[in-house]
Amino acid sequence: MFFVWFILCCYALDIGAATDTINSSQFIKDNETITSAGGNFTLGFFTPQNSNNRYVGIWWQTKSTVIWVANRNQPLNDSSGVVTISEDGNLVVLNGQNQVIWSTNVSTTSSNTSAQLSDSGKLVLAETTRGTLWDSFQQPSNTLMPGMKTLTNAKTGRKVELTAWKSPSNPSVGSFSSSVLRRINILEVFIWNETRPYWRSGPWNGAIFTGIPMSSFLYSFKAGDDEEGNTYFYYTIPSPLKIFIYVLNSRGQYEQLSWNDKKEEMEISWTSHESDCDVYGICGPFSICNATNSPICSCLKGFEPMNKKEWNRKNWSSGCVRSTPLRCERVNQNVSAKEDGFSQLQMVKVPDFPEGSPVDTECRSQCLENCSCVAYSYDIGIGCMSWTGNLVDIQQFSEGGLELYVRVADSDLESDLEHDKGTHTAIIVGVTVTVVTVIIVTCAYVMWRTSNHPAKIWHSIRSARNRNINDFQRLKKVETLEHPSHKVIEELSQVKLQELLLGNCKMAWIQWREDNISSLIDPEVYDPSHHKDILRCIHIALLCVQELAIDRPSMAAVISMLNSEVAFLRPPSQPAFILRQNLLNSESSKGSHRFSSTNTASITTISGR
Repeated sequence: MFFVWFILCCYALDIGAATDTINSSQFIKDNETITSAGGNFTLGFFTPQNSNNRYVGIWWQTKSTVIWVANRNQPLNDSSGVVTISEDGNLVVLNGQNQVIWSTNVSTTSSNTSAQLSDSGKLVLAETTRGTLWDSFQQPSNTLMPGMKTLTNAKTGRKVELTAWKSPSNPSVGSFSSSVLRRINILEVFIWNETRPYWRSGPWNGAIFTGIPMSSFLYSFKAGDDEEGNTYFYYTIPSPLKIFIYVLNSRGQYEQLSWNDKKEEMEISWTSHESDCDVYGICGPFSICNATNSPICSCLKGFEPMNKKEWNRKNWSSGCVRSTPLRCERVNQNVSAKEDGFSQLQMVKVPDFPEGSPVDTECRSQCLENCSCVAYSYDIGIGCMSWTGNLVDIQQFSEGGLELYVRVADSDLESDLEHDKGTHTAIIVGVTVTVVTVIIVTCAYVMWRTSNHPAKIWHSIRSARNRNINDFQRLKKVETLEHPSHKVIEELSQVKLQELLLGNCKMAWIQWREDNISSLIDPEVYDPSHHKDILRCIHIALLCVQELAIDRPSMAAVISMLNSEVAFLRPPSQPAFILRQNLLNSESSKGSHRFSSTNTASITTISGR
C-alpha cells in the first residue's frame, strides 16, 4: 500500500513540474494548457470573439488579453489540434490529420528539446546541450512585452517587428506593422501601413522620444545599437507585479494597456493616436498640424497652399510651397538683399528625415552656409539636426517637443516681425497704462489719507507698536514726541506705499528663484504656444528692477531684447524690493532714522529706463 502511494506522489510531482513545459512526452490538446511558474501567463487554444476558428496563443490572466499567436495565418476549424515536439526537435501545432500547420522551424536534428513558458510571457525552445534555439520574442505578434526587443539590421536585413491583427476577431497578419529605424544617426519608431509610414515617434534623444508629448511619463524606453549592428528598441517595468504592455491594434495605433485587478481586465492608459494630427504627413509638406485649431492644418510662415482650392476643401495632401524664394535660390541675386532668416516654432514634433550632426553649436550658421538647408533644430541629447528636403509631419504640442527654426526669405520674416512688433507694442502699452493707473490711484489714496487723517495714522502706528509689529519697531526714537510731525507721517506713508508696490516684485523674484515662475501666469489667458516668450518677458522685467541703475537695461535695450530671439539675457540678481535703513548724520537728522531704498537712477541719462 505504501509503495502504491509513493508511486502516485512521484507521478503527481512529475506532472506538477511539467505544467509550464512541453516536451516529446508531454504535449497539450485543445482543452489543455500550460502555465508559467508564477501563474501569470498561459499557453493553450483559444477562439477570438465573433469567430469559430481555433488558435494556439499565450495570454495574460484571461483569454481576452492574448499577447502572442502561433498559427495566426493557419487557423484550426475544429478542436482536434495538438501542440507537441516533433521528431526533428521543433515545436509544432498539428491538426486532426497530424499535418503541421505551424512550426518554430529551426535547424536541429535532436528530439531532446523542450518548450517552456516563462514568467515574462516568453515561450522558449531549448536543447539540453545547445541552449536556446528559438523564443517567441524573436517572432512577436502584435504585442510588445517588457524586455522584448524590436530591431532592424541594415547589413543583414534582419528585422523583428510587431504586426497588427487584421481585425479584433482575426489574428492573421494585418496591414500595419511597427519597427525601429535609424536614418543618418537619428533613431525613430515607425508604424507602417503596408510600406507607407503611418505614425512615428520623433527622434530618440537618449532618454525619450521627442515626438511623444507624454514620453517621459511612459515606462523606461531603451534604444540604441549593439555590437552585431542591430538597431533596437525595448522598454522595462519597475515590478513584474504591475504589468504594462503595448499593443499595435488593427487600426494602426499603439495602445498602452495596464492590468486592473478589481475589474480583472486590461485598461488603455495611453494611445499613439490622440487626434488626426498623429497621422503621418496629414497636412502635406511645409505645413503644421494643430489639433486645437480648426482647420487643423496651416502653412508655415513664409509658405502658402500649393492648391488653394483643394486646401479650402480640407484636402491638404499637396501641402504648401514657399511664398518668396530664398536669397541663394534667386536667379538674379541682389547683392544688397538681406540674408535669409528663421521662423521659430516651439513645442513641436520636428519633421521626418532629419540629418544628425555631432556638432553641438552653431546650428544656425551651418544651415545658412548650405543653400539646401531649409530648417534646423537642436536637442542636448542629439546635437544639431537639419533638413534639406520637404518638411513633412510637423505637429504642434501643448507641452514637450522641440524648437524648430524654418528658413524663410528676409521679406517674409520682416512682415511677421512687424506684426509681432505691433503685438508687443500693444501689450507693452496696455501693461504700462494699467501699472501707471494703479500707481496714480494708490498715490492719490495715500496722499488723501496723509493730509486728512494724520492723527488717525499716528494712532495706527502706536497701535501697531503695541502689537510688536516689526515694520514699526524703527519708530522707537520718534515716539517720545507727543505729536508726530506731518513730515514723519509722510515718510512713513511712503515706506508703506513702496512696500505695497514692490510686493509683486518680491513675489516674482521668489518664484523665479524657486523655478516656479509659471505660477505667476494667469491660467485664464495662458497660451502654451507662447510659454517661452512669457518667461522671456518675465526675465526682462526682473532685469528692469535691478537695485543698481548700471545693472538695469535702457528702454532701447529692452525693446531689442523683446524683438530678438537670440539676444543673451544675463541671469537677474535680487531686485530692489528690500527697503534699507540709512543712518543720516546726527547733526542734520537729529538722531532720527530715514527709510529709503537704493533703487535710484540718474535723471541725466537721455535713454529711458
